[in-house]
Amino acid sequence: MLPADLRAAEAQALAAVVAALGAEPKGRWTVDWRFEGLRLLPVVLRFSEALLGSAGPMGDQALKVLFPDAGACALAKRDAPELAPLCSDLRGHMRVQSDGPSRGVLLAIGPSQSDYEDFESVCGQHLGAMVVINGALEDAAVGIGSVARQRRRGFLSQWQAAYSLIPLDGSALRRAFPGSWELYRQDTDGYRLVESFDQKPDAEQQALALAGGDGLGVGGNLKMVDAFIEGLRS
Repeated sequence: MLPADLRAAEAQALAAVVAALGAEPKGRWTVDWRFEGLRLLPVVLRFSEALLGSAGPMGDQALKVLFPDAGACALAKRDAPELAPLCSDLRGHMRVQSDGPSRGVLLAIGPSQSDYEDFESVCGQHLGAMVVINGALEDAAVGIGSVARQRRRGFLSQWQAAYSLIPLDGSALRRAFPGSWELYRQDTDGYRLVESFDQKPDAEQQALALAGGDGLGVGGNLKMVDAFIEGLRS
């Protein structure tokens, strides 16, 4: 079900990540909280502390929290000094890896398209599990062409969603491992589950599910056109 608030979403994400790490201890997982205006750093720090305190798949594995740049890493160390020894920035971690592959659980915070090559290199030199929180490794600016297709079919295809909570226009999409993707419609009395999917539904599948037996109508057909155009880009 949809969480009632951000703390509930954090708890759901923690349970999903623990389950995912238990299922694939060396897997590559994503967590997405796509709330508008979300201040990610406090959430990440709470999540890191909770993951450290969780029983089970962490075991005696080391946790490293990886930030995209030195400034973000410094803020994290300031706000959570008890986590400071676990925090590193992308370039700093690459220097450590020059002495040999890294191990344990690597929690990467918000890697973006500009970090793509460095982040791919870090992943290639990491022997343990990886969890990306609110990553943005795809960019519309490079969404068309052979490079984008190669990335989607290669490196980006290796990642699985451990937890996703994505508010949409009049609906919401959620996935908590090992469960299915769930599409919710916003009604006058709250959100209602419309349909579950084995794979993340695209815009067309979402529009069809939300329309139900009433047909897509003009708005739904426009969404399908948008989805078709997006498909041409990929």
